[in-house]
Amino acid sequence: MNAGNPDAIVVGAGVIGAAVALELARTGRQVVVLDKAGGAGHGSTSASSAIIRFNYSTFDGVATAWESRHYWAAWPDHLRLPDRRPLAAFHRTGAVVLDAPGAPPSATAALFDRAGVPYERWDAATLRRRLPGIDPGRYWPPKPVDDEAFFAGPTGELGALFTPDAGFVDDPQLAAQNLADAAAELGARFLFHQTVVGVDRRTDRVSGVRLADGTRIAAPIVVNAAGPWSGGLNRLAGVGGEFTVGVRPLRQEVHQVAAPPGYSLAADLGPVIADLDLGIYLRAAPGGRLLVGGTEPACDPLEWIDDPDEADPRPTVHRFRAQVTRAARRLPGLGVPNRPTGIAGVYDVADDWTPIYDRTALGGYYVAMGTSGNQFKNAPLVGRFLATLVDRVEAGHDHDHEPVRHVCEHTSNVVDLGAFSRQRRVGKGTARTVMG
Repeated sequence: MNAGNPDAIVVGAGVIGAAVALELARTGRQVVVLDKAGGAGHGSTSASSAIIRFNYSTFDGVATAWESRHYWAAWPDHLRLPDRRPLAAFHRTGAVVLDAPGAPPSATAALFDRAGVPYERWDAATLRRRLPGIDPGRYWPPKPVDDEAFFAGPTGELGALFTPDAGFVDDPQLAAQNLADAAAELGARFLFHQTVVGVDRRTDRVSGVRLADGTRIAAPIVVNAAGPWSGGLNRLAGVGGEFTVGVRPLRQEVHQVAAPPGYSLAADLGPVIADLDLGIYLRAAPGGRLLVGGTEPACDPLEWIDDPDEADPRPTVHRFRAQVTRAARRLPGLGVPNRPTGIAGVYDVADDWTPIYDRTALGGYYVAMGTSGNQFKNAPLVGRFLATLVDRVEAGHDHDHEPVRHVCEHTSNVVDLGAFSRQRRVGKGTARTVMG
């Protein structure tokens, strides 16, 4: 295999890695992307619910998601592909964020105000009017569905924040392929079925990678965007000792059921619902379907795994029953089938569920990892974050002591990239769930 002598290697061709490759190529670098799978977006990206929402627990999280939404809304303009080909599409459905103690609406609204995110405050009556068939009851905290307390009546009613500009991308794998195609137009090369088994270094700088087939590819820059395999790649590189934030692979399931009558119509898809009160999220899908995922409520054990390659991609009966039964509590017209349908994927979860976009102690070795199942929406901007970091750090900027600040093109918000530092303090500032 002749990989040439690139300026940068990106390990991982998911939506994050493809976005990083595109932005590095836009800076004039020759880029090689390596992935053990057979195509762009074939790993964790393909299992994403691809929700575009803005409710995060920090300003930098909200500002990043709000800016990224503008890229999805003008996807062909972002890609700049020269010909017509299938493109992923953003569906603007709006998102309803139900009240919950862990995410007080006043705090979320304050962040929306600061970032410029349009929103509406809904009371229970408005919820009933805008979402016919919803039960706005307060059931906090989330409970196992086999606990008698799960079926107790509500203790009150919920309000919500509604963001009209939220929605979802219809095909996450295609979105990754679109980014890869755009990068390839600028000369980036994607090499699939390639497993990295070693990271080469010269003293305190990375010098390239070694592949399972014995090939060595030399490059002065390596970006780890390997998703749930990112921790293993860091170990190969001998980095991570200075990290204050750890990452672990976590298996998760997203289920698919028929939407209740009136919720999802061909011409009017229902809104995304973030429901921390019951511990789920809901997203309409074309064809009158509904995707149901979990928000890691404390009552549900997390399925940490050692080897992402060993994760079973099939949904399980007990998780399907738990998540869909909770969804049926919120939408009483929803049926709970006996047979599970859906998909399982593996998240690369950081200790605080906030990603790590940073340099490392090994010169030239960068990470875009710990994306925790909540960063698909931010991929286009993450590519720019990494390209900016590489440019600045390679030019001698001390990002560890003076974090780079990214001025957003569309919203003019300023994102402090120190918020995504490998050496940040893991405290109480984030939701510490997939909600971010």
